[in-house]
Amino acid sequence: MKLESLLNKATQMKDQMIAVAAAADEEVLSAVEKAIEWDLGKFMLFGDENEIQSLIRKFPLLESSTHVTIHHAESVELSAEMAVRAIHEKKAHVLMKGNIPTAKILKAVLNKEYGLRTGNVLSHVAVFEVPHYDRFIFVTDAAMNIRPNLEQKAQIIQNAVQIAKSVGIDLPKVAVLAAIEQINPAMPETLDAASLTMMNERGQIKDCLINGPLALDNAISTFAAEQKKIKNEVAGQADILAVPEIVTGNVLYKSLMYFANAKVAAVISGAKAPIVLTSRADKAESKLYSIALAICASKSQN
Repeated sequence: MKLESLLNKATQMKDQMIAVAAAADEEVLSAVEKAIEWDLGKFMLFGDENEIQSLIRKFPLLESSTHVTIHHAESVELSAEMAVRAIHEKKAHVLMKGNIPTAKILKAVLNKEYGLRTGNVLSHVAVFEVPHYDRFIFVTDAAMNIRPNLEQKAQIIQNAVQIAKSVGIDLPKVAVLAAIEQINPAMPETLDAASLTMMNERGQIKDCLINGPLALDNAISTFAAEQKKIKNEVAGQADILAVPEIVTGNVLYKSLMYFANAKVAAVISGAKAPIVLTSRADKAESKLYSIALAICASKSQN
């Protein structure tokens, strides 16, 4: 599957407003311009007005577009607050990170007065288009939760399932990753994987099929699963790869990007609205795909 399909899906979801915190960033504005070309929605740009205006001159479509408004903020912290308040006050549907440290935008997201808390765990969900692979691969969590416990892992999986369903995967298959397929008390990751599988079987984690522990090869390759005589509905056919902790997730994410030349879209799920939170190293294309993914997720939440 191609990430471009997300753009086609997102264009069908009208009247979406995206609030961009600290929008004075060339790659961000390039993604905004591409999003407007695709007619994905309208944008509220928060940040230093002079800096934004100066950068926008490089993007003629943005200069003349009625789909863009600029809202001056004296600091990046204030721009984050204003963007989050726009979501809180239902003036916008999606939050996007611009040229601002992740910690600062998340501080606004978690504010008790105007933030976007739901009581659930917030987690990073990445969707990869991998060359020569026949389906999307979802990876969670590569950026937020350092070493989640069992309950947090269950919520992280549920967040990823919600994102997968929003792009049309009705019953996602979730592989809970470990180094081996057997349960080994010396490897707590395998115990959690077995517990998550049982929780799914008993209806505690819904709208998906979960199996684990599974090593990466047995999760994504039917040949590898058959060689090890692993037979279940997930083995070799996983849509979602649930990693045990952030180091594994981050290495897998970057390996797919840099070794496999995969394309990616990513959001933070679990808040009142999807959050486009890409790396500063990500190109405009990834940011564009992430906007489309967030719009799809936003519509599925409403």
